[in-house]
Amino acid sequence: MLLLGGFRALADRATAELIARGYEEVRPVHDFALQAILSGADNASELGRRMSVTKQAAAKTITALEERGYVAREPDPADKRRLRLFVTPHGLAMLREGTAIFDDLRREWEEQVGPARLSQVESTLRQLVDGSADYRHHGDGWTA
Repeated sequence: MLLLGGFRALADRATAELIARGYEEVRPVHDFALQAILSGADNASELGRRMSVTKQAAAKTITALEERGYVAREPDPADKRRLRLFVTPHGLAMLREGTAIFDDLRREWEEQVGPARLSQVESTLRQLVDGSADYRHHGDGWTA
């Protein structure tokens, strides 16, 4: 529960800061969805699979992201009947801001507990989850 609490504290603070920087109505799930789309989830079915939600829930997330200008759809070059999702420049800018905010929050934690202690916590968590994966908030595999 402490791990979930730590994640929630970071996510809530990052979300509030993104809103303060002009990214209104952003939610942590939007980051997960954008990362999944960037890594190849270009339709509601695939986004749902990657996020472990129903196709309908993924479709609602896509609608919210489209309304905010974070994603758009374009015709698939291989099949003009199919529309593929892509992250817009506005969505990419939001992700860059989010990365900077998380980096700032990590530095705050490092100042609170010291670099050695935070490094040890990260090392221990890496061992527990899978030492071969990069679980940094925007690293490859984050949405897997």
